[in-house]
Amino acid sequence: MEEIVSKILLINPSYMGSYGGNKMSVVNPIFPTLSLATIGATARQRGHEVKILDLSMKPYDHQEVRSEIQKVKPDLVGITALTPCVNQMIDISVLIKDLSQDIRVVGGGPHASSLPLETMKQTLLDAVFVGEGDYSFADACDGAAFKDIQGVYYRDFEEIKFTGWRTPIANLDELPFPAWDLYDAKMYKKYISRLLVKEPPMTTIEFSRGCVFKCDYCASKMTMALGYRKKSPERCAEEVKYLYELGFREFMVADDIFTSDEKWAVSVCEAIIDSGVKVPWACTNGIRVESADERLFATMKKAGCYRVSFGFESGNDEVLKEFGKGGRATIEKGAAAVRMANKAKVETNGFFMLGLSCDTEETMMETIEFARSLPLQMLKFSITIAFPGTKMFNDYVKKGLIRSYNWDDYHIYTGVSLFAHENLDFETIQRCMKYAYRRAIILNPSFIVRRFIRGIRTGEFFWDLVYFFKFVLAPTTNKAAQPYYAQSRWPEWCFEEQQPAPSIYQKVGSEKDHVYSPD
Repeated sequence: MEEIVSKILLINPSYMGSYGGNKMSVVNPIFPTLSLATIGATARQRGHEVKILDLSMKPYDHQEVRSEIQKVKPDLVGITALTPCVNQMIDISVLIKDLSQDIRVVGGGPHASSLPLETMKQTLLDAVFVGEGDYSFADACDGAAFKDIQGVYYRDFEEIKFTGWRTPIANLDELPFPAWDLYDAKMYKKYISRLLVKEPPMTTIEFSRGCVFKCDYCASKMTMALGYRKKSPERCAEEVKYLYELGFREFMVADDIFTSDEKWAVSVCEAIIDSGVKVPWACTNGIRVESADERLFATMKKAGCYRVSFGFESGNDEVLKEFGKGGRATIEKGAAAVRMANKAKVETNGFFMLGLSCDTEETMMETIEFARSLPLQMLKFSITIAFPGTKMFNDYVKKGLIRSYNWDDYHIYTGVSLFAHENLDFETIQRCMKYAYRRAIILNPSFIVRRFIRGIRTGEFFWDLVYFFKFVLAPTTNKAAQPYYAQSRWPEWCFEEQQPAPSIYQKVGSEKDHVYSPD
């Protein structure tokens, strides 16, 4: 049988609707999208021609998408999308089908995995890939019929069918290295926020996949499964060496729970040290406060880690326990973790959420004061959004609390009331957001002094000053607006959000069989 060589175009939508025009535009996450690098690698391993169009750093421009389609002449287009970018996925699917009905168009990412049937109804996609798409996508590139590929929702005339969940990949070492070379490293040096990186250009890397915890605001299990799989320390070090050879000078660990297996995490760091590659890196996810350990931080520092981020979320222990951290993470352990990291001379960053499912105005104020009290070098507040795929979203749908299904508004700096919180009105949450940044950053002398000392010590005082003024002048929240190609011709199902929520999203709830269970 003659091998099929397909031309593949992968598209990452614009982030400007989510991060543009608000305080967090100073940390717009402009770096290569790891999911496209991983599926691009498996497709290329099969002999296919792959190109990536990354729109993350610019406003959405359907003319640019059209131009790229006409230039590449792809056989298959894959679009990834977080929930705030789904409307772009809808628009691009209409645009491509206007250009040619022969181009197969597929979607993936957290939103598509969480609401696959709904995503198919709202778009002109030929198929949606759920869970891990490494091999499923490569099978589609080979020309396989969607009905013969596991992990796919596809159209069979007027009916949408599902082939069943694909078993999560047990041995991550068997995957090819991510195709970071499909990205222009120099471009990311230009656009990345200097608050996020030390030595751009930077890219993301994964040493492990999955999570064993069940926080009600998190949907990571819909793509990575419930469970935990790790690459060998040697493989992790080889990937670090490879990305450095490609011209990237820093990386960010994307793992959900990198440090939960302390012995393995230390082994990864030791393998990086033994590789001889000197590259700075940050751990933006994956630091569980209850797993903090002085030896771990010291080894991470020696391996090049200069910043760790903690998901504190709340400053109230009962709230932490109720939304899913199970009592293991406490504010006391959080404070201790910061002290241990600072002792190892590793910078600390904290993430805090306001409007958690069990929050009250009192607990939000406790979170703000907790954030203010910690000796952090960076911190960020966000409005808690019930994203599709989360227990929070499912609960709110079943209770009829969702007010809007306009995906443009589903970002953590939204100025739109998306749901009716059981304890709070949206105006109170917004007011607390504004107060949080004033109290914990702008009017917090100890934080300002820490940033000043850090800026002098690292030589980055100029960048701190620039971004500080941008931060102060920008609004806390924003309402996204996109210039779409043909919004009036989107599938009718996109405009049915005025119906009672349960009648639209009947199939809510995570897939119970999407679990990784090692033999």
